[in-house]
Amino acid sequence: MIELTTSLMMLMSAVYAGSGATLDTTAPVPTQAEIVAKEQVLTEKRATMADVETYVREYYKDTPILAEVARCESTFTQFNKNGKVMRGTENPADVGLMQINEYYHAEPAKKLGYNIYSVEGNLAYAKYLYNKKGTAPWSASSPCWGKKVGAQVAIR
Repeated sequence: MIELTTSLMMLMSAVYAGSGATLDTTAPVPTQAEIVAKEQVLTEKRATMADVETYVREYYKDTPILAEVARCESTFTQFNKNGKVMRGTENPADVGLMQINEYYHAEPAKKLGYNIYSVEGNLAYAKYLYNKKGTAPWSASSPCWGKKVGAQVAIR
């Protein structure tokens, strides 16, 4: 377990070092092999919710409100126990860690190069949405994440 966590943290550090709150189009794009390796680590049965939570919190270290949104929206879950992408209980069109609605966002995300059905794509598209619309796309869950972050949150 320590090896898995250490490997995950090293991989995240190498790929996301210095990522900011805004979409950085000049940052190096991870290779397909790096993306596949991260996805494998995060979908292995040995990857616990704590591992995924650590990954999400590191990914959103510059926008911690998004980590709280992930906690409330999915309890840090991208895939269910059968290995399929997690879907919303109230709206099955909401998928993954950030509960991105595929009806409205699958095609726009795809055009931008994000796969909302993968961990990386779901988190990256959520950051894109946040940069465009703030926390408004997740306003339904604000009673949960709003309590946690309180006055630090400004709905843009």
